[in-house]
Amino acid sequence: MRTLEFESAGIVNMGQGLRVVGAAFAVAALAAPASGATLKVTYAISLIGLPIGTASIAAEINNGRYGVEGQARLSGLATLVNNARGASSGHGALVEGRVSPSDFATTASSATSTRTIRMSIQNNAVAGVDISPPYDDKPDRVPLRAEDKRNIVDPVGAYIVPAPATGPAVSPAACERTIPIFDGYTRFDLKLSYGGEKQVSARGYKGAVAVCNVRYVPVAGYRRDRPATKFMAENKDVQVWLAPVEGTGVLAPFKISVKTMVGTLAIEASEFSVAK
Repeated sequence: MRTLEFESAGIVNMGQGLRVVGAAFAVAALAAPASGATLKVTYAISLIGLPIGTASIAAEINNGRYGVEGQARLSGLATLVNNARGASSGHGALVEGRVSPSDFATTASSATSTRTIRMSIQNNAVAGVDISPPYDDKPDRVPLRAEDKRNIVDPVGAYIVPAPATGPAVSPAACERTIPIFDGYTRFDLKLSYGGEKQVSARGYKGAVAVCNVRYVPVAGYRRDRPATKFMAENKDVQVWLAPVEGTGVLAPFKISVKTMVGTLAIEASEFSVAK
C-alpha cells in the first residue's frame, strides 16, 4: 500500500517505511490457496509500541485466478500528525507456477491530499499507468528505463508467490528469494534472507513462523538525494514473519517490523480467517 509523501523528515521516513511494509505484505504469501479459498487477516499497526492504526488483507483464489484487496489507516494520536489511509487491489492469474498480474490500483489519502495509481500489466510487463494527480518531476529522480517495467509484479500481485518446491513451509526456502516490484512510479527489489524461526500465537493461528530479513533495494524512479530513501536502502532492521495458514497452502505475514527515523514501525496479525 503506497503511502503519501509526508512533510517532515521523520514522517517522510515513516511513510517510506510504510511503503516497504506494504511491499513486505505483498511478498508474504508464498503459495496459492486451494480453488475457491478466501484468506482474511487483520493487523494492528504500532510505532515505538504505541497503537497508531489497523490494516487488513483479503485474498481469494478461484480456478487459477486471484484477487487481493488490502486497506490500512492511521487512528488515535497518529491522526494528529497525519490522518493517512489507503486501499489497494489487484487481480491476475497463476500461469505455470508463476504469478501473472493483470491490474493494480491503489489510493492513498492524508488530511491534505489524495493520490490514485492505476496500472495494467500483460505478461509481467507494464502495459499502462495512470497517476492522478501526477508526481512532480524532480531533477534527482533516477529515470525509469523500459527494462525496469518488464519481468515485474505489482505490490498486490506479489501477494501470490509459488511455494518452495520441496520441504516444510516454515523453512529457509520460505525466505531465500528476491521480489522485483514496480508500483507505478518506482521500481525496487525486496531481497529476503532467512533469519530463523519463532513460536507465535494469535486468534486463528498458533505455531511456528519463518523470520525473514528484508533489504529494500531501489532500482529506478526513486529520488537519489532523498534522506528517507537513503535511510531505507541502508536499513538492516526490516523483518517479515511468515506463518502457514492451515488448509489453504499459504504463508501469510504474522508480523512486519521496520526501523524508521522516528522509531520501530510494526504491523502484527491479530486474527486469521479462511473460508472455502
